[in-house]
Formats: sequence, structure tokens, C-alpha cells
Amino acid sequence: MKAPQNHFLHAALLMFASTVGFGLMALTIKYASRTLPTFEIAFFRNAFGLLVLLPIILHSKAPLRTKQLPRYLLRSAIGVGSMLSGFWAIGHLPLSQAIALSYSTPLFVTIAAVIWLGEIVRKRRWAAVIVGFIGVLVVVHPGTSEFSYGSLIALLAAVLSAIVAIQIKQLSRIDAPDTIVFYTYLFWVPMSLVPALFVWRWPPAHMWVWLAATGLFGTVAQLLWTRALRMGDVSALQPISFMQLPMVSIAGWFLFDELIDHWTLVGASIIFAANLYIAHRETQLARLRATSALMEAVKPGE
Repeated sequence: MKAPQNHFLHAALLMFASTVGFGLMALTIKYASRTLPTFEIAFFRNAFGLLVLLPIILHSKAPLRTKQLPRYLLRSAIGVGSMLSGFWAIGHLPLSQAIALSYSTPLFVTIAAVIWLGEIVRKRRWAAVIVGFIGVLVVVHPGTSEFSYGSLIALLAAVLSAIVAIQIKQLSRIDAPDTIVFYTYLFWVPMSLVPALFVWRWPPAHMWVWLAATGLFGTVAQLLWTRALRMGDVSALQPISFMQLPMVSIAGWFLFDELIDHWTLVGASIIFAANLYIAHRETQLARLRATSALMEAVKPGE
């Protein structure tokens, strides 16, 4: 009985470490954006991230050959668009609002899965998606004096991130996860350099530490997140990832004098509840499909 508990505990610790890593990355982006344009920060995040990733990929001996280069180019281009939008949101919006809106990605993933993958979504999951978008409206509160068009940039990042998630599902049918990560970073570096050149400012000496930390935290957090999901159910681990919101909200108040907006917290709670149900339902359906496939495989007389 203890082995499964220890297995989940290990996955939970990995997810928590990943959440801390993503939170620290957001803080380093916010700090660096006081001196440098966010487009340039995105380039250095990718460049330093690739340096962190290379020895890990080489040690894992992942197969680096692929027949899907055109797909990687498209996936990387959309991913860079998502990253630039997300970094801009972190640099220009309150941290709590930028992170809360990033949680809308699973809602868009559900819609994208219907469009691109032909997945069947039943009434209960559609209801959860609608509830989630109500939470998004609470965070954005359009039509009020507190509405910011910058929040639409954060939502654009979530939409593009959802498309990337669908593309990763398609790529993973052929290539190993480490292969996908390697080619993603390989294309991200030159692709993110192009927009950075238009706003380039040479970083001051003290800023290099923060830029390197952005790449380190982001890459390590991504690797930990992937390994956590490989070990445990999404529905059980996803609540841990939402710890990032109170962490960055408190840090934003303490480090950057940002007020914690109660509407953001209410909206984020609604989005969280919707995502939790979607993840729980998807896990249930995956188990049912696996059980059905097993029963088909062991039919008597075949």
C-alpha cells in the first residue's frame, strides 16, 4: 500500500518544485522588464534555457532525428508568439492578473481538441468550459474603469499556448518527449532573436544574472512538470500548480508594491474549479478507454 503513496508523493513534490520554478521565472521576468524589453528577455530565456537543456538531452541519449521538421517550425513559431505575449503580460500587468489569465489555457485546449483532434466533449465538460470563461470575465472585468487591453494580450498567450499543446500531442505520437523539447528550443532561440533585435538594449552587468536565472528556472520547471505528469494523474496534480498564483501575488505585493485585486482572486478561483473538473473528467475518460481496450484485447475465443 505504501508504494503507490510514495509514487504519488514523488510526483506531487516534482509538481510543487515545478510550480515554484515557474513562479520564480515570472518574478525574474518582472524584475528584468524594468530595464529591458520583454521581447529581449524572451530571447535570453530561450538562449540560456538551451544551454541548460543541452547536457540533459545529451545525457538522456534521446533520438535527435525527426521527420517532422515542418511541424516543429510551425509549433515553434506559435510557441514564440505565445511566449512573447505571456512575457509582455507579466512585464506590464499585475503579476496576479497575468498568472490568473494564463490558467485559462486548459479551457482553450478543450476547444482546440474538438477542432483539430476531433475529440468528443460532452455536456458536463462544455459546462465547465463556460464556467471557466465566466471566471475569465471576472478577472478581466470588461466595460469597467479597471479594464486593461493588456489583459487581452494575456488571453492571446493562453490561446496560442493551447494550440501548442495540441501540436505537442500530435508530435508525441512519433517523437520522444526529449526530442520535442530539443527541437523546440533549437528553433525558439533564432525565432525569438528576430523581434528582440528591433528593441535591443545591451543588458547592464547586473542584469545577466537575472536573465540567466530566467532561462534556468523556466527550463528546469518545464522538465520537472513533464516528469511529474508522467508519474501521476493530471487531476490529482493540477491543484498543486495553482499554488503559483498566491505565491506570485504575495511576491508581487512585497517586491513590486502591486495590490492584490480581489476580483482577480475570485475569477482565478472560478477558473481553477473549472480546470479541476475538466482534468478530473479527462482522467476518468482515459481510464475508461484503457479499460475498454484491455477488455477488447482479452475477449475469449479470439
